[in-house]
Amino acid sequence: MTKYQRVARRGAAALLLVATGACANTGGLGNILGSVLGGNQQGNQQGNQQGGQVSGSVRGLDTRSHQISIRQSNGQTVALEYDNRTQVVYQNQSYSVSSLEYGDQVTARVASTNNNAYYTDYIQVDQSVSNTTGGSSGNVQQVQGNVRQVDYANGLFTVNSGNGILTVSMPYNARRQDITTFQNLRQGDYVRFYGIYLNNSRVELRQFY
Repeated sequence: MTKYQRVARRGAAALLLVATGACANTGGLGNILGSVLGGNQQGNQQGNQQGGQVSGSVRGLDTRSHQISIRQSNGQTVALEYDNRTQVVYQNQSYSVSSLEYGDQVTARVASTNNNAYYTDYIQVDQSVSNTTGGSSGNVQQVQGNVRQVDYANGLFTVNSGNGILTVSMPYNARRQDITTFQNLRQGDYVRFYGIYLNNSRVELRQFY
């Protein structure tokens, strides 16, 4: 073998090594993306451009930075950005992102952003933690009083119960008739309902009566 043949063969081997390394690096990036969006590598590369999804339990909600943390079944926690266009849907009813509770099982539609973050515009609640834990360690109690303010968008209303002002939140699994009653609430209305105290000033409604 001549000197030039040996040089040429070494050059070819070096090029092969570089190409192999490049493929390995590409696979690594695909695996990283796959661990976030789930599914196979090809699907994740498409998801990076068009969107994918993340399923898991809610582990945090930062309303200041507009981020929600979801822990997947593999133990990895993903931070997703959201905004006022993000929908939260449970049993065909729409809620605000702030209505999500720690432990809710959700599936979020995800797309990557220009700043290498992940954004969700749609979150489906697969199972509400309220259905498994009762939403609180307290017992259902009767509450009554006059309505002071109604926040239809976020499913909240405040009531003067005689023992102070209470903020009442609608549950994910609210009955249709309770949803209708809530939508018809007006300031000054006298209401009676069953609810669970989440703290001294916050109640989750169980049903109107």
